[in-house]
Amino acid sequence: MEALSQTKCTSCRAGEPTLTDSEIAGLHPEIPDWSITERDGIKRLERSFKFKNFVEALSFTNSVGAIAEEEGHHPSILTEWGKVTVTWWTHKIRGLHKNDFVMAAKTDRLLSG
Repeated sequence: MEALSQTKCTSCRAGEPTLTDSEIAGLHPEIPDWSITERDGIKRLERSFKFKNFVEALSFTNSVGAIAEEEGHHPSILTEWGKVTVTWWTHKIRGLHKNDFVMAAKTDRLLSG
């Protein structure tokens, strides 16, 4: 199986099913540092990243924005002094899609690359 971080996002249309709990359990080990949260009845992937200062946090935020634009899939990003929280979910289906796991893996890769 191709690593999630090497996978491209696929087109997702409104009305597609969200991932099942079993599918989520199968994908989650590939991005173990991400939490599965639920807000407003919507499952999401969320992770906070720590940095030395605001400049590094902002740079990371911009890098996440660049990969989001490249893939056409956009997260919620909270940038604070020394911390960035990234949350992925698919707005069109109000839940998790494989694309969210792909983008979480791509986000992780920003720190290792």
